[in-house]
Formats: sequence, C-alpha cells, structure tokens
Amino acid sequence: MRRFDLLVFDWDGTLMDSAAAIVAALQAACRDLGLPVPQDEQARYIIGLGLSDALRHVLPSLEAAQYPAVAERYRHHFLKLDPDTGLFPGIAEVIAGLHAQGFRLAIATGKSSRGLARALAATGLQDYFHATRCADEGHSKPHPGMLHAVMDALGVAPGRTLMIGDTTHDMEMARAAGVAGLGVAYGAHARDALIACGPLACLHSVPELRDWLATHA
Repeated sequence: MRRFDLLVFDWDGTLMDSAAAIVAALQAACRDLGLPVPQDEQARYIIGLGLSDALRHVLPSLEAAQYPAVAERYRHHFLKLDPDTGLFPGIAEVIAGLHAQGFRLAIATGKSSRGLARALAATGLQDYFHATRCADEGHSKPHPGMLHAVMDALGVAPGRTLMIGDTTHDMEMARAAGVAGLGVAYGAHARDALIACGPLACLHSVPELRDWLATHA
C-alpha cells in the first residue's frame, strides 16, 4: 500500500550538486562589492532560502537597496560555474522511475522561477514534475507556503505528501505544513542538524534515497 501520493523535492543540494557553486558565487559577489565574505559554513546554511532572507542572514548590516547589486554579481558568477554543475549521479533515473510509478512529483526551491526553468531545461527533467514553487512566487522557506501551494495545485492532502530535502529549511517547512520530511545528508546541511528536525529518515546517498523510497513511499 502506497503511503504517499506526492513527493516534493528541493532542488539545490538534493537533485542538483550545486552547493559548492552557490557558496563560491556568493563569496565572489561579496568580494566584488567589498562586502564581508561569508565563511563556507555560513554560506552553505543559506542554501535553499530566497535571496532576501539569505542576504539578511549572511549580511545583516546590508541595506535592502543594495540587494539587487549583490544579486547581479551572484548571478554573474553562478552562471559562469553553471555549465560545470550537474545532477547528482543517479538522480535522473530516480526521478524518471518515480514518475513511471505514478507518483505526483513537485519541486519547492529557493531558486528563482527563471533559474529553475533554466536548470530544468538543462537537465532534461522538466517533463517529470507536475508542479513547482520558487522563492520569488511567495514566501521563502521555512514558511509552509511553498508546500501549501503545490498541494493545493495537485489536490493532495498533507498526510499524503513527503518533502525531500538537504537543509533544515526544508525539514522545518515540512513540519510547518504538517507534511512528513525526508532528509538527505549529501547536500548543504550536516546530518545532525537534519536529524534534529525530526525527519522520517536521513539518507547519505542517492542509492539510499532510491532504496528508501522503493520500500517506504
């Protein structure tokens, strides 16, 4: 008996192996503008958040009027790194298999709508997802709005929905929405931090994720 009808995936650090590129692009943007450069751990923490929330965390003294300049330099550096950034090995096959099994699939991401559209087209995954929600379309994680939006769009109840992500923001969003969470510890946040958020499990690799979903979803 299937436990879940809807599987919602985070993008960066869960499907796409992009955490290192995000950190490097943010640090380079700060250097360009003469701003304090966040350490790796601090920069990894904000992965998954929308731009404004991320900048408030890493640059608390920065005025909101300066956010567009940081965003422009971030995009410049990220797009330079983007061609060398790919899906985690085996993820495409996992997504294709879940789609073939009849699961409803969605994405809830801190990326912009434009950025996600570009990433989906580049990876060839655009036809597998039934709904997406991005940070520029509403509230940023960990607010439950993204999950509410995809559940409403697909007509799936919280009890039949599973959120899969690599950050505490994903797990906290799931909890706020009344949705089960599944952590993956191969992305941006450490395993202990994910476990502290109470996911159903915390997995260490894409094969573990594939096998867990085959057995428990």
